[in-house]
Amino acid sequence: MAETVAAEDALTDAVGAAGTRFVLHWGEMGTRWGVSRTVAQIHALLYLLGRPMHAEEISEILQVARSNVSNSLRELQNWGLVHVVHLAGDRRDHFTTEQDPWELMRIVARERKERELDPTLEFMRGCVASREFAREDPRTQKRLRDMLALLEAGSAWSGEMLKLEIGVLKKLLKLGARVQALLR
Repeated sequence: MAETVAAEDALTDAVGAAGTRFVLHWGEMGTRWGVSRTVAQIHALLYLLGRPMHAEEISEILQVARSNVSNSLRELQNWGLVHVVHLAGDRRDHFTTEQDPWELMRIVARERKERELDPTLEFMRGCVASREFAREDPRTQKRLRDMLALLEAGSAWSGEMLKLEIGVLKKLLKLGARVQALLR
């Protein structure tokens, strides 16, 4: 219990009470998004502080092992969410993240598309193009073609959304359900 209080005190000293709640919640959400709690908490900390931090500082504030911080930073770099920067007079690597939440959303969406949607789309194309496909039950063929069509449409749509300027994307999202009226 005392360790938990000390960890929250270090975090609260760094980002305040509301920031602490955000970092802890982001960590919980990370586990639902398929990343570790520490990965998500590090990202939240870098986002909130908005300045380059070295791994030891991150480790001290979050009260997690230095090796865990290193592995988590590497994962965040692989996602394109964290970048290494160097500060004059300091030989250590410092890490920073994008400060625009819209750009962060774009990075995550692009990475998820590349890691999840695109490989599944290629797999489905291979299924439908295979010699065995013609021997499948017609209902199975239809379902696989329907799924392929959905994935192709989703891939094309997400690709177009990722190309939009953030200002245009904000306007589009503000339209919300009113988009339906334009399409009717």
